[in-house]
Amino acid sequence: MAQLATFKVPAIDNEPMKSYAPGSPERLALEAALTQMEQELPFEVPCVINGKPVKTGKLAKQLIPSDHARHLCTYHDADEATVASAIDGALAAKAEWESMPWSDRAAIFLKAADLVSKKYRYKLLAATILGQGKNAWQAEIDAAAELSDFFRFGVKFVEELYAQQPSKNSSGCWNRVEYRALEGFVLAVSPFNFTAIGGNLPGTPALVGNVVVWKPAPAATYSSYIIHQILLEAGVPGGVIQFVPGPPPEVVSQAISHPDFAALHFTGSTVVFKKLWKDIAANIDKYKGYPRIVGETGGKNFHIVHPSAEIQNAVLQTVRGGFEYQGQKCSALSRLYVASSVWNGGFKDLLLAETAKIKVGGPRDPTNFMGPVIGKPAFEKITGYIAKAKEAGGEVLIGGTGDDSKGYFVQPTVILTKDPKSITMREEIFGPVITVYVYEDADFEKTLDLVNTTSEYALTGAIFASDRKALLLATDKLRNAAGNVYYNEKCTGAVVGQQPFGGARASGTNDKAGSISIFYRFVSARSIKENFVGLEDFGYPSNLA
Repeated sequence: MAQLATFKVPAIDNEPMKSYAPGSPERLALEAALTQMEQELPFEVPCVINGKPVKTGKLAKQLIPSDHARHLCTYHDADEATVASAIDGALAAKAEWESMPWSDRAAIFLKAADLVSKKYRYKLLAATILGQGKNAWQAEIDAAAELSDFFRFGVKFVEELYAQQPSKNSSGCWNRVEYRALEGFVLAVSPFNFTAIGGNLPGTPALVGNVVVWKPAPAATYSSYIIHQILLEAGVPGGVIQFVPGPPPEVVSQAISHPDFAALHFTGSTVVFKKLWKDIAANIDKYKGYPRIVGETGGKNFHIVHPSAEIQNAVLQTVRGGFEYQGQKCSALSRLYVASSVWNGGFKDLLLAETAKIKVGGPRDPTNFMGPVIGKPAFEKITGYIAKAKEAGGEVLIGGTGDDSKGYFVQPTVILTKDPKSITMREEIFGPVITVYVYEDADFEKTLDLVNTTSEYALTGAIFASDRKALLLATDKLRNAAGNVYYNEKCTGAVVGQQPFGGARASGTNDKAGSISIFYRFVSARSIKENFVGLEDFGYPSNLA
């Protein structure tokens, strides 16, 4: 196909977020979408192979975590034959998709972003609120804003990537670099907690010409299905992103056993990611090449509060960092280190007072700050950790209880420990639980060593201090303790295009979603040198007599 110009994508900016204030048009629109969705549920979600629905008859349910007697959708688990068809269909679509002019792939994803932010905004939010238990604001920043940003900024970043060319050309030749899609298919395995990640994990490799088999999280099946329908409507060919909900072990095992498996794009638990890495290594002789492994996993994220910290800001940032979306963010605050003078100088009392204001309940009620945790296993895990903390001598200052009679609700919990290496200071809980360790003011530097060595994770962290020397010292000593670090700001809330997101150590491969860096992992560069002037003799000048 003729390419008759060098195109430049439109100016890209972050999607403006709506407030959902009482009486606002967006609140009315969201209420209408929620009411319609509740009237129509449960929905039926098929696998989607080559753009066509496939119903295997092997059914599972996505429950509504705030009202577990109801379910949002019934979905068809992909069986072995369906996964095989998905892989074959993806590989068959690969050549045409990779060869599509870049401007056309870009246009498809820019259209997808507009469909997300306009036509499907409230439907996506409603599915995220009911299915994943987010309140309106958390759903807005996720399913509307971040998903739109991933698609739009992705186009911008790929344009910049393709523009990176050799800076030098010898006389009589032209050097070029092309960024090929990987040889084979990409397996995308997405989590329940961010609808936007569901779109980004298959979208990132697809944008640079890869074909993808996408296995969504069971607890986010319906919102993921809506995203897949949006991508098809935007113009992604049916074979490019195959939608295969189903049991993770079976689907993933089949995909990574295939000789054309080229990459894993994963967000989920550290335990699962480590197992997949081992399984991929065990299959290495089956593959045509060395698969790329890209993963973002768990966190045991921290706030450290210096004696010079401004108390009110540190407290309010702590409440948001620990209890937004019930602590079910990879970046959520879990470990809190507070200087003794600050703790006793008002921090403790204000923290407990602000936490006591938090309303917990169904996310349909806009006055509720916290909703349910995602399901029964999560509820039991979180309440189990609270019990373990008590057994180990921890003091529950507030919260510590849960109620799963109707939905899976856990009260925001603050635990005070005298042991900085107690179980809830070390292990990921993934719920609304903050454990506090109070250190002596003179031990700030020693406490930084504790922060650095107590946990195997290294995802996010925040430093609260007015003293610039304290910020610099903490930044230096905690250089490898977090992939995203914040000064006087909570440890959650990375924005696409502003704070590239990812961590190292047990938290993942730190490939930085929301930046150009992630796209390097899904391309394979090829250098092309074209010579314009032929040789007249094979000999060198030094060969002359």
